[in-house]
Amino acid sequence: MSKVHLKVRILRFNPETDKKPHWKEYEVETEENAQVLDVLHQIKWYQDGTLTLRRSCAHGICGSDAMVINGRNRLACKTLVKDVAPRLTVEPIRGLPVIKDLVVDMEPFFAKYREVMPWLINTTKPPEHERLQSPEDRARFDDTTKCILCAACTTSCPSFWANGRYIGPAAIVQAHRWIFDSRDQATAERLQILNDRFGVWSCRTAFNCVEACPREINITKAIGEVKKALLYGTTEF
Repeated sequence: MSKVHLKVRILRFNPETDKKPHWKEYEVETEENAQVLDVLHQIKWYQDGTLTLRRSCAHGICGSDAMVINGRNRLACKTLVKDVAPRLTVEPIRGLPVIKDLVVDMEPFFAKYREVMPWLINTTKPPEHERLQSPEDRARFDDTTKCILCAACTTSCPSFWANGRYIGPAAIVQAHRWIFDSRDQATAERLQILNDRFGVWSCRTAFNCVEACPREINITKAIGEVKKALLYGTTEF
């Protein structure tokens, strides 16, 4: 396996000592098939223990290590050194308050997620075993079940950068997952939440969200389907 000499620039910020963010440079020798997350670990463990980042599973499932890598929103654990070498630039995702270094405050993001009621709502008597659904009905919203709430889509969105009140692509994706679920009974309520100046109509179809999504969800298509449901007054199309 080939070795790579990597020059790394990281946007650092410690609220206890810094008035504003600043760049710090490192040099790392690593494997070309290593993850960017491996590089950050190598810096933290062997060069600068003050570097702060968020991570968990390291396998692209938890979504906790989303950051701006060479100018694009990506997961550090899914981005390989060979795809970014010889220079690596790392910043926190944009549009959310920075707590320290690469760690942002996710609460504003999750507050918008909670607004769309991202759970099954059905007031009929529960069946003895489960609420059955046909494969065709399940396929209707399959794409939007893949979201891992990494915030890469929302924090790549120009509309979100322009106005943090915009509910954002991730929340709309989560709403889509339930709006088109045949077992759910709160479609009207969710559509009402999204039928707002800072709801689905703030989307300008920039497609940044689609490019940023590590799960390859067709987010713009999902947002378009929510808009159609509002315009047509039905999810049957």
